[in-house]
Amino acid sequence: MKNGGRVLALVVVGLTLLSTAACSKLRARDQLNKGVQAYKNTHYEEAIGHFQQAVELDPSLTNARLYLATALANQYIPGADNPENTKVAEQAIEVFKKVLELNPPREQKVNSLKGIASLYFNMKKLDQAKEYHRKVIELDPNDPETYYSIGVIDWTETYQPRMTKRAELGLKNEDALPVKDKKACAALRDKSMASIQEGIDSLSKALELRKDYDDAMAYMNLMYRERADVQCDDPAARAADLKAADEWVDKTLAEKKAKAEKQPGAGGITMDQSK
Repeated sequence: MKNGGRVLALVVVGLTLLSTAACSKLRARDQLNKGVQAYKNTHYEEAIGHFQQAVELDPSLTNARLYLATALANQYIPGADNPENTKVAEQAIEVFKKVLELNPPREQKVNSLKGIASLYFNMKKLDQAKEYHRKVIELDPNDPETYYSIGVIDWTETYQPRMTKRAELGLKNEDALPVKDKKACAALRDKSMASIQEGIDSLSKALELRKDYDDAMAYMNLMYRERADVQCDDPAARAADLKAADEWVDKTLAEKKAKAEKQPGAGGITMDQSK
């Protein structure tokens, strides 16, 4: 009888725990739904509170963590370099990484990796941003936007140092860096050529996957101009890169025009006012 009583007690405790767990999961779902509604209404602080409660009630609820990270990311202000703003970004990154630790479905992994990459880029942590974009490619090698993003990072890494050096040398827009200072040009070339080539290759891949990707076309123009300005000992190569850059400008404008013409109402159709 004593053993039977113990077994019964254990069963009761087990059922109580299951009931409590089930109740917590239901409450977590309720908080998630409330958070989603607040998020859709752009009430991000309220949404964050609901998502945090949902995570506390059900730590396995990856949707709640993903929404929490996204809501925190929306609170981050790019370019505002203050401790409070940086803390928000770091919190968002931490939550995104926690989602990844839970080994969620592929789509949630991709969204988390993209979220982290975007935050690192806005925080000007370009190496970390590129690292996480590459992780996206491992999961989704056919995403043109990720290749485009890597191209943008490569351009950012090469453009800023080049413009700083040009400013130091007092160069105007039309002045060629190699003519002014070949030593400075060679130093920049050695530092940036790998990123320039990676940028061109990444943007080419983006355009291979999305033929009408006009933003990628625009950055192809910029990348060829980067390479042109560090063609230190080869005037012909510089001229060829500038020609290629101009051609990409033409392609970008043509694609934007074609897209504009496809927009509703862009075909010049008018109503017959006589009826």
